[in-house]
Amino acid sequence: MADPSLTSFPGLTRLDPDSARLFDQSARAMTVPAGTVLFRDGAECSNYVLVVDGAIRVHKLSEGGREIVLYRVERGQSCVLTTNCLIANEAYGAEGVAETPVEMIILPSSAFKTLLARSEAFRDFVFSAYALRIADLLMLIEEVAFGRIDVRLAGWLLGRAGADGAVRATHQDMAVELGTAREVISRQLKEFERRGWVALGRGALTVLDRAAIESLSSGV
Repeated sequence: MADPSLTSFPGLTRLDPDSARLFDQSARAMTVPAGTVLFRDGAECSNYVLVVDGAIRVHKLSEGGREIVLYRVERGQSCVLTTNCLIANEAYGAEGVAETPVEMIILPSSAFKTLLARSEAFRDFVFSAYALRIADLLMLIEEVAFGRIDVRLAGWLLGRAGADGAVRATHQDMAVELGTAREVISRQLKEFERRGWVALGRGALTVLDRAAIESLSSGV
């Protein structure tokens, strides 16, 4: 396990010598530019992916054209959808796009399945990551199904605002992130603007009253 890129994945350092050798022989490094489509809805899954640096955005598009971001795969993480597809021998159910330049380690499905069968340490690594991401997805489902959009939008703005309060995103970008319609976001932002909380611009906005946004986000 001499590859320095694997320092992003401490769990893999516990592989036994034979498993580590198989991983080293099978895995390969890959770098892709931002905007690269890494997998599409309905495509076959042939590799296990570990992100060394960068971010992959995984999103789902409905038949009506609505889009929702399910999660991002970032440094030190693996893709739960890829894991699920490899274990269940199913096609992808969403699309993954490199949101930034991405450095990753690619492990062919044959080596992935062999390691999963042979190595307890590899199984622990895979399923620990899988469990964490499933928990995140359950929280997303709960938020979309039951959460107030004004509260969710306030929290999202706080997480994206720079030191100057600037948030560079269109209303459509925010709708995709929050799993709702652009019109809903536009209406809510207009209300925030009316209250003096934000100043709206083209493709961006500025948070003017962070305390009020924080209060709404926290439910105070």
